[in-house]
Amino acid sequence: MTLGSWGAGLLRRLRGGRAPAAADAPPADETPFPWESVYPEGIHWRVHIRPQPLWSILDESVQRYPERPCIDFLGRIFTYAEIGALTQRAAVGLARLGIKRGSRVGLLMPNCPYYVVCYFAALKVGATVVNYNPLYSVTQIVQQMRDSGTELMITTDGQAFYGKVAKGFGESLLEKVVVCSLRKALPFTAGVKYSFLNIRSMSIAPDDGRHFTFEQLTETDGDVSTVEVDPRQDIAVLQYTGGATGLTKAAMLTHANLFCNAVQTEMWSIGTEYGKERILAVLPFSHAFGMSAVMNVGIVLGAELIVLPRFKVEDALATIHRTRPTIFIGVPSMFSAIAAYPDLNRFDLSSLRLCIGGGAPLPARVQKVIESIAPCKLVEGYGLTEAGPIVTANPFKGENRLGSVGLPLPGTVIEILDVKDRKTPVPRGGRGEICVTGPQVIPGYLARPEENEVTLAGGRLHTGDIGYLDAQGYLYVVDRLKKLILTGGFNVYPGVVEEAIRRHAAVRDVQVVAAPHDILGEVVKAIITLQPGADAGAEDIEKFLADKLATFEIPKIFEFADDRTAQGSGQAMSGLAASRSA
Repeated sequence: MTLGSWGAGLLRRLRGGRAPAAADAPPADETPFPWESVYPEGIHWRVHIRPQPLWSILDESVQRYPERPCIDFLGRIFTYAEIGALTQRAAVGLARLGIKRGSRVGLLMPNCPYYVVCYFAALKVGATVVNYNPLYSVTQIVQQMRDSGTELMITTDGQAFYGKVAKGFGESLLEKVVVCSLRKALPFTAGVKYSFLNIRSMSIAPDDGRHFTFEQLTETDGDVSTVEVDPRQDIAVLQYTGGATGLTKAAMLTHANLFCNAVQTEMWSIGTEYGKERILAVLPFSHAFGMSAVMNVGIVLGAELIVLPRFKVEDALATIHRTRPTIFIGVPSMFSAIAAYPDLNRFDLSSLRLCIGGGAPLPARVQKVIESIAPCKLVEGYGLTEAGPIVTANPFKGENRLGSVGLPLPGTVIEILDVKDRKTPVPRGGRGEICVTGPQVIPGYLARPEENEVTLAGGRLHTGDIGYLDAQGYLYVVDRLKKLILTGGFNVYPGVVEEAIRRHAAVRDVQVVAAPHDILGEVVKAIITLQPGADAGAEDIEKFLADKLATFEIPKIFEFADDRTAQGSGQAMSGLAASRSA
């Protein structure tokens, strides 16, 4: 977008109200931060963003771009007006089911139009969305239902989705489930094919007063008064994460956190055009990166979201070839899979103008390949769930420093603190813990006061990552304080996997480590010592772990004390993870 259109967009966000509280603004100290001297032209770092309810981003784009395509779901087009109307009707339906301000509404589904509609409908009635990763095991999902107090779940009719949700009845506070038919969201021919291929794995919601179809939820054309929320206090989304300690917990993302992060990214997006962009939406919306950087920012820009339910490299390439997206936001494993695809020259990627990678280190060789096959700039950024999640990015127009994750977004402060005392800034260029302050930083984790004191000590978000700032304020991430495996964009904590494996009767001891992988960056490797006389193998342990760990947490390599080494089945090569076969 031009500087003028950027200014108009910014004014739309900032007009008509008082300045945010000091906590939402950059420090008053006028001493320039190092990154200000190299900030991209047309973007101001010292900016005040007035928080709004998160649902307002959809309402504004519905008003501005009613006939503009909002979602292309495998060939079926939904305009902004259609998505806005469905959202309003879904909000009425949720209110009639007793959902109100403070209620917890879970979403467990692949990327699809239902996700967008139900996400904003829940926010409109004042509820908190609880994001569920479909790759998690039944045990993990039920635990999160209990922890979050989820009252109503919205899911799709596949057993891989509804089948996990149904286990929550009697095990948590779950009272009602809305089941959405993926077939009905597809074009007619694709819907018939989907039904034929998936007939054995589809679930029919029983007529028992607890289950409702999406059609029943939206059968009214009534109106609902949008619930007043306090953007700085009311929680929009509970996003489960391992956080700095590795224990699963819900990051409380307020309306202000997510609204401000969307606007910060909008400001950063010099070169994009309102109402004209097309974004390949294959990052899961259940993941903080996909939810914010793809869905929320895409809607702010009035972009068309070209939605894919999961990443399969050939499908993604064929979709880019056919639908001509201008923006592709993904994790490095996706770009690595594309760069390694043997028949890449069969696909025309010339529509891509901007590609953004985050979630794990982006290999330089992959960046070069992508930029050589598409007329785009592939920039790397950095973030974490607790920061909405985007913290830094290389400029879209300006210097893209190799190996760096870029400059802080507007209003975001990066400090490098001494690892031991966690208070003292290290000298410029010195290595220490990366700490973040800004309007996108969460107020804390749900019901975890002790962890909040550690993670948010001194009013800063302590990331657990080690890095440094160069003379111009570009951030480099070099190590981790916490034990963590980054596989295909997902965080895996070795202790969690070790605990699950030790529950197997044949296992005496286990150590879980990262193993390098050309596509995924790292995969999980388990080094196992069996009990005397035990004879368990990789397949046996994989089967044991199926209902205890997320698919991406299950080891891909098993090494035993007697030197047996086995490759796992690779079933976790889905969702964010990428491979030629998945």
